[in-house]
Amino acid sequence: MSTWSKDELRKIAEADDLHISPFREDGMTYGTPTWIWSVVVDDALYVRAYNGRDSRWYQAAVRHKAGRITAAGMTKEVTFEPVEGPINDLIDDAYRAKYRGSPYLRPMIGAHAHSATVKVMPRETNSWSIGLTSEL
Repeated sequence: MSTWSKDELRKIAEADDLHISPFREDGMTYGTPTWIWSVVVDDALYVRAYNGRDSRWYQAAVRHKAGRITAAGMTKEVTFEPVEGPINDLIDDAYRAKYRGSPYLRPMIGAHAHSATVKVMPRETNSWSIGLTSEL
């Protein structure tokens, strides 16, 4: 499993332009990019579905566990992991700090969105090929 660099996380944390595209049913085609809020907590990237578990992107993310994100001028292949438990309190704090003053903040830190919290991790892709040689 790959990890985010400090620079990547800083850029994503400062940006407000994250688009998420989990794989479609075929496991190879990316879904339509959906703009969502994102926060960084303890060197990890988290997102939540405003519409909770009914959100189409959330359902695709937990079903296929992979896709891509575009944020802060970067496009990254990623994996998705549902999140529960006490980390949600820290994620709430990060949402409050980043999006304070937004009329959408209250729902994003409510139980409905809590239930649809996802950790986003960079995914290593196999972009190598095997060369065959013959001995004479």
